[in-house]
Amino acid sequence: MLGGMQDWPLLVWKLIDHAALHHGSREIVTARVEGGESRSNWREVRERALKVAQGLSRLGVRTGDRAATLAWNTQRHVECWYGISGMGAVAHTVNPRLFEEQIVYIINHAGDRVLFFDLTFVPLVERIAPKLNTVEHYVLMTGREHVPETSIPDLLAYEDLIAASDGDFEWANVDELTPAGLCYTSGTTGNPKGVLYTHRSNVLHTFGANSADALGLTSAATILPVVPMYHANAWGVPYAAAAAGAKLVMGGAHFDAPTLHGLIMREGVTLTAAVPTVWLAMLQHLEKSGQGMGELKRVVIGGSAVPRSMIVDFKEKYDVTVCHAWGMTEMSPLGTLGSLSAAALEKTQQEQFDIQTKQGRAIFGVEMKIVDDNGDEMPRDGKAFGHLMVRGPWVVREYYAGDGGHVLDADGWFDTGDVATIDPSGYMQITDRAKDVIKSGGEWISSIELENEAVGHAAVAEAAVIGLPHPKWDERPLLIVVRKPDTNPSKQDLLDHLEGRVAKWWMPNDVVFVDEIPHTATGKIQKLTLRQQFKDYRFPDAA
Repeated sequence: MLGGMQDWPLLVWKLIDHAALHHGSREIVTARVEGGESRSNWREVRERALKVAQGLSRLGVRTGDRAATLAWNTQRHVECWYGISGMGAVAHTVNPRLFEEQIVYIINHAGDRVLFFDLTFVPLVERIAPKLNTVEHYVLMTGREHVPETSIPDLLAYEDLIAASDGDFEWANVDELTPAGLCYTSGTTGNPKGVLYTHRSNVLHTFGANSADALGLTSAATILPVVPMYHANAWGVPYAAAAAGAKLVMGGAHFDAPTLHGLIMREGVTLTAAVPTVWLAMLQHLEKSGQGMGELKRVVIGGSAVPRSMIVDFKEKYDVTVCHAWGMTEMSPLGTLGSLSAAALEKTQQEQFDIQTKQGRAIFGVEMKIVDDNGDEMPRDGKAFGHLMVRGPWVVREYYAGDGGHVLDADGWFDTGDVATIDPSGYMQITDRAKDVIKSGGEWISSIELENEAVGHAAVAEAAVIGLPHPKWDERPLLIVVRKPDTNPSKQDLLDHLEGRVAKWWMPNDVVFVDEIPHTATGKIQKLTLRQQFKDYRFPDAA
């Protein structure tokens, strides 16, 4: 027997239809790539997205075809997202910070037929266009007046594509399991692998993201997603903002603290999201300028672990609450959010800060557990370390084109590659990537916890910890530090700072100072590169 309720397909275009109908006048503000700012709203963006869809259909794009974007967070990028998926094609966001060879591989592997790109990337596209095997149409995301002289073949101007359409177009009524988006991992080894999101998975992820213990967007909110749309769907913010009817502020090509701070203040931003490196720069800017954070109430931080000192500074100096988040491309991406539970709210402020350093609790729709090397589930006691496993309706089942083979175990669990603890209240804490965990004397040391404590030193701008060979202990931690400008902390200063903050046997065997720490295309510390740089290093006590 079947139930008596309507079967309403979960399709991405229903999100922007809702925003346009019920929150049509809510603004979308963009720091334009061409300079200056543009102002639109959900009603206008939907109209233009329909014209994008109509224009793509006129170019011969059909259901299931892939259309790529090399673009920043802008109104036009949002229009492309909804226009591409709304006409039944797949919106493929390409990370421009990858190596050129990887970008070429990704576009060819995806079989993209159309490439939308911002003015910033004209030189890049000129270089790679001869190597792109499947791209038939190049669309520069600007008006005709800004199109430069270029070698790119048959180049279309985005605004011309829009102008040639009247918007008399109906969204595609595809099955909700039809693919809507494609994003490739930025894996440090081997070729990137594609994660193919469906309409259903994106809409379900939106429901989860907008739950009160997650992003919790409302129509009164103003959100600035600093995290790029090419980085795991900007953590789903452009979908969540449409579902809630929130005001959306887009920073374009700007990631510097003064520009972002200006947007936050002028537009009354109440919530923002980015990786920790963005907020380290912001805190330094605020310290120098003596400015506040206006109406900002919450900062969602993910991508890598948030130092406790950052959480404390935001709250005590600017009355802004940091919400730790964790997820991955394979999870659409949100898995956990660090909102405070009822029990946590009864604790002291300092105890709450400790809880906020954890990546948070699973939102409804994500199941998680930790297992040992044999696959046996480990206790949720906040002490046991294990491999973090997840499953749920917006978690990857397989990579695009079958890359990587079977990625789930027999019970449908996906191995995230992270090592974590889960405490009795359900708060999960990442202690390392499985490949980065330091194994010393048969025990595990968390490089992430050491890094977070080191960054708490007033003279440390950034810190990284890697495990290097040791003749007695197998591996020991090396602390690598970037000093803040006009400071000169010594090795002993750092060790004294860590004393009592971490277990004695976790203490780094040495500290080295560098000018810069390498990062991946998504802002994470490149541990593989660091290990290569220090492959000939020997600890002082290892002679």
